Amino acid sequence: MSSVKQKRLEGIIRKNISDIIQFEVKDADIGFVTITDVEVSNDHSYAKVYVTFLGKDARAQAGLRALNRAKGFIRSALSQRLSIRRTPELTFVIDETEMHGRHIDELIASIHKDETEEESE
Repeated sequence: MSSVKQKRLEGIIRKNISDIIQFEVKDADIGFVTITDVEVSNDHSYAKVYVTFLGKDARAQAGLRALNRAKGFIRSALSQRLSIRRTPELTFVIDETEMHGRHIDELIASIHKDETEEESE
């Protein structure tokens, strides 16, 4: 399968999972979740769903557990929306790119702060 088709499928799955979680899953533990990315294996057996949660780390862990509890429901709802032979097994993981980016920003800011303090001495 071409990478364009693969990317399109991942985008469709991401949009549909977002809608399913927002409108159909009734679990308060999930809270405010954003689906940031989906990676589907080449044979469409598995989909890794990257998520971020609003709030503290403990909130994210509770939300991740709730998503994993609901993944059977989410997968069956997804299969009704997709026109592919096999709906992939879903694995929800926390997307840490935003946290890494924030950490890098903090490091850069502290370097600049140290430089300006040295210049003013």
